[in-house]
Order: sequence, then C-alpha cells, then structure tokens
Amino acid sequence: MELMDAIRSRRSIRVFDGTPVAREVVAELIDAATYAPSRMNVQPWYFHVAMGESRARIAEVMAMTTSYLDEYLDMLGPEGVEHAARFYAELGRAPVIIGVASPCTDDEHEARDYAISVGAALENLLLAAVGRGIGACSISVPHWISDRLAEQFDIADGWQITSMIVLGHADEVPAPRERDTDVVTYLT
Repeated sequence: MELMDAIRSRRSIRVFDGTPVAREVVAELIDAATYAPSRMNVQPWYFHVAMGESRARIAEVMAMTTSYLDEYLDMLGPEGVEHAARFYAELGRAPVIIGVASPCTDDEHEARDYAISVGAALENLLLAAVGRGIGACSISVPHWISDRLAEQFDIADGWQITSMIVLGHADEVPAPRERDTDVVTYLT
C-alpha cells in the first residue's frame, strides 16, 4: 500500500471481531512506532502489550470511565454517552491493548517534546496497522483512572501512561469524515 493511501484510508476502529492478532504482527507494529522522530533521539516511549487475562483486567479498569460520563452528558448527549459507555465497557472487543508510557517530567518544554514524539510514534503504529490490514484506535488515557491503568500495565516508576491503542481485526468500516482544508497559511 502506498503511504498516501494509508494516510487517507486510516480510520479509528472501535468495533473488532475479537479474533486474536499474532504476537509477531504486534511486534512489527511496535517496531514501526520506534522509527518515529524524537528530540535528540531520546525515544521517550515504552509499549506495554496486554492480551488475554491482562487485557480483561485493563478493560475492567477502562469500564470505570463510564461512571464519570454523567459529567459530560450535556456535551455528548444521551446517544454519545451510550456509545462511549459501550465502547469503554468492552473496548470494542479488541484482542490487543497497548499502553504507551513516557518519562515523567516537571519541565514543560520536555513534556511537550515527549508528547510530540509519542504522538509521532503512535501515528507510525497506526499507519503500519493500516498496511497490515489491522484495525486500531488511539485512546487518550482518562486522567481519573490513569493510576489504576498504570498499575495494570506495570508502568515503571518515573514513567506515566499517556495513551492506549486498541487493535484487532476490524468489524466495522467507518465512513470518511470531512477534513478541515483551511489549515494553512503560506508565508513568503
């Protein structure tokens, strides 16, 4: 698959058929993530892969997220809350959940650089998944359960969980969404 085709066809998959993904495929996707750029090549990421029992424990923690969704009822509306609660309760039946961690820092510039680098690594992984025919969705970690998730993923001291990726074989084909084309100013 050509790179631009992968970029244009990538969708956030939230419904999976539950079929396991081979460990070798997961390793290939993570390998692609590690080729992302990072300031001074610090590579501020670590990937924690949960399958089987560990995946089930993480899904239980993520299901706690729905207990806080009442706060967002006005913003999401009843259908949005129902959809989010259903997704968080089972994580779309994705057989693989990857917790992404980065080093803790109090330096705001370093934190920004880490976030940019981790974001680039996530995009590499997501595009590699498209190339392999694997569905994936990047999830921001809800701050109110981040400690519980860090414990389940066995995140090392001095590191924090920043994101998760659920992946598996897609059981949906989301329609393309409109893209904002008014996002650039050319300076001469």
